[in-house]
Amino acid sequence: MTIFGISVAPVAAAYGVTTLVLVVLDLLWLGVVAKAHYTQAIGHLMADKPYLPAALSFYALFPVGLMVFAVVPFGAPGGWRKALLLAALFGFFTYATYDLTNLATLRKWPASLALLDIAWGIFVSMVSAAAGWATLDRMAFSSPASSG
Repeated sequence: MTIFGISVAPVAAAYGVTTLVLVVLDLLWLGVVAKAHYTQAIGHLMADKPYLPAALSFYALFPVGLMVFAVVPFGAPGGWRKALLLAALFGFFTYATYDLTNLATLRKWPASLALLDIAWGIFVSMVSAAAGWATLDRMAFSSPASSG
């Protein structure tokens, strides 16, 4: 069985790495780096604790989008530039949809937070997809002789 002509094992490994990088970076961002900013900007909207089924669904599904639209289609050697560009665009459009919808529909949703969050979406998407792409490239396209 293949996905876009690539065997399933490297694609599954790339998904795992993409997901792991996304989760670690996002937890650091939300829990440490930008926590005070989010709390100050939208603390009045935040739940005391995240609703885990929704959070887990996001962390399972978002990397699927990165895999489908950025990593796997450009998994061939030399495709990393296209993969990162598409990952950046995926992050931009998904985070912009969320933030601009909130800006349009919620009282006191700060425009500065929307811009920061969209920039974060671009960054975290690119880094996560880069890790997934590197895994896919190493597992699916590196010859045994070059792995040393």
